[in-house]
Amino acid sequence: MITIALSKGRIYEETLPLLEAAGIVPAEDPEKSRKLILATNHPGVRVIIVRASDVPTYVQYGAADLGVAGLDLLLEHGGKGLYQPLDLGIARCKLMVAVPEGFDYQAAVRRGARLRVATKYIGTAREHFAAKGVHVDLIKLYGSMELAPLVGLADAIVDVVDTGSTLRANRLVAVEEILRISSRLVVNPASMKVKRAEVVPVIEAFERASRA
Repeated sequence: MITIALSKGRIYEETLPLLEAAGIVPAEDPEKSRKLILATNHPGVRVIIVRASDVPTYVQYGAADLGVAGLDLLLEHGGKGLYQPLDLGIARCKLMVAVPEGFDYQAAVRRGARLRVATKYIGTAREHFAAKGVHVDLIKLYGSMELAPLVGLADAIVDVVDTGSTLRANRLVAVEEILRISSRLVVNPASMKVKRAEVVPVIEAFERASRA
């Protein structure tokens, strides 16, 4: 049995054509079903639905043979125990620093002020600001990041930005790009050895589809 870990939402939607190119079609839509394990048209392949941030962990520990995860989450995870053969080029977005309208971010950075930054990307944010020589207090949040500067919890946020509409709606402005993000195919190294005959054709099909 081959198990593929996916998360709901944009990554799932953009992975579906790649699955179809590999001849794999889930039997149910996870947005309409409460099931977390989905059968497919292949009796030897199943899809499990997990939280996006948990995909690398499920693959690392062998609960899934393959998965699709954003580069942002893989960097936070550290990539330990994962083979990353493909950048699928899907779910593209950017990891950005954003501040309230009117906040002089460039001046704050230049004068070396200590900034309070809210983010769930603690490791990436720490490395980014350390490289700039900026002192920051990092505040870990898991959602509604845009709220933090509005209520005085933080001076800035580090978060994933797609269209920027949520920032604009909350009168925030993206001021610095940290990282361009797309989603990667990740594979459990043990599965590559033990289930090679089943796993490799799936990887190759994903590669052909992503190039197309």
